[in-house]
Order: sequence, then C-alpha cells, then structure tokens
Amino acid sequence: MLNVIEHGEPTDRPGLLIAHGLYGSGRNWGVIAKRLADERKVIAVDMRNHGHSPWFDTHSYPDLAADLAEVIDHFDGPFDVLGHSMGGKAAMTLALTQPDLVNRLIVADIAPVAYGHSQAKYIDAMKAVDLSGVERRSDAQERLAPHVDDPALVPFFLQSLDVKNREWLLNLDTLGAEMDSIMSFPDLSGRYEGETLFLTGAESDYVTHDHRDTIKTLFPKARFAKIPGAGHWVHAEKPREFEAAVRTWLG
Repeated sequence: MLNVIEHGEPTDRPGLLIAHGLYGSGRNWGVIAKRLADERKVIAVDMRNHGHSPWFDTHSYPDLAADLAEVIDHFDGPFDVLGHSMGGKAAMTLALTQPDLVNRLIVADIAPVAYGHSQAKYIDAMKAVDLSGVERRSDAQERLAPHVDDPALVPFFLQSLDVKNREWLLNLDTLGAEMDSIMSFPDLSGRYEGETLFLTGAESDYVTHDHRDTIKTLFPKARFAKIPGAGHWVHAEKPREFEAAVRTWLG
C-alpha cells in the first residue's frame, strides 16, 4: 500500500484523501492537511514512485487510481478525494472507474485531457546533480539551481531529496520512461455523477474554457472556481485561499 500521512481523527464528516502532483509528496500538503483535519480525518499519500511509497516500473493512471482505491478500502471509505495535477488525474480516474469510493471530488488545476508539454527536463536536472559530498540541503540547492529554469521549483524538488542517504525519493527512471502516460489521460467511457469542483489558479492555463465540454461530459455536476493571483501550484502559492475554498465547498 502507498505510504500515508494521517492527520486528525475520524468525525461524523467524510474523510479527505489528498493526492499530490508530479515530483511531490504527501509531506508537501502538511500545513493544509493539518488545518483541514480540525473537522475531519485527512490522509495525504505519497503516490507510487514518490516519497516513501513503493517503486514500480509503471506509472499509468489506472495504476495510480488502483493505489488510491487500496488506501480508501483500508480506511473504510468512501472518502472525499482531492488531487492536484498528476494526483488530480489519478483522482479523476478513480472517480470514473470506482465511483462508489469517492464521495465528492476536488480537482486542483488539471483537466482530463492530454497535454503537449513535458516535465522530463526536470528529471534530467535532478539526475545531473552530483550528490556526493552533499551534507546539507543548501549544498544540493547550489548544484541543482543552474539546471532548473524556474527558481521557485528548486526548493520544491529538494523536498524529495534524502540528504542523509544522498538520494532522490523519486523513481526518476520510471517517471522519465512513463512521461507520455503522465501527460496524457486514459480513454474512459464512464461518468462520475458525484459533486465535483475544479479549483484552478486564475493565472494558470492548465484548465481552459475549451476543456469544459470534456469535463462536463465526464463530470456532469462539475463546478468551477478560480483563486486570484495563483498559477498552477495553486495550493502552494495561495495556501490560505486554497484551504478556505476547499473547506467552504466541503462544508
């Protein structure tokens, strides 16, 4: 089973499962998860090939959805499910294939479509870092920064570095080999009839008006909300606003 980080205790409200995006971890969601756990049980997972979860040779969305289903079954779901980016696609796949496990769905800044860009350059960047002799995270930061085009991403990537053992907590080989699958979305014929919120950053172009017909076909009860001043990393850029939006919608 996936590695899980539990926050809070079960209440009379449905639990919330959080699925992070590519190169992330459940730990990235600690502050938001702890705050939301004042009203419900919150579980943040490390997705496969990330963090402290098992590594596999595959990274397809049916695989990721099956991993989430196993966690929800273990904790006697159904759960509300929140997924960002890659985790949002995994959450959508779960809702479309095993809807009985998903009470309500929140999709953070991603659409159920294939994207033309690739995140493989960041795999190359992390592989290019010589981790020998690294004693502190700041040592690795100096070595990684020249390889990453967005300085804001450097500390994010470094959260997945095990400094003590001088290794990435990411299965970079599999993520690289499966990048086409990660950027795509499976061809699924089902519909999820539950309540669904697409929560996006107003400055992001990951979810556009052109995507709405596809979204409504798969998620007929979809609603849309934007957080001003936020881009794709909406939960990290505007954490208080993101938490408030999730709390209000779940409430």
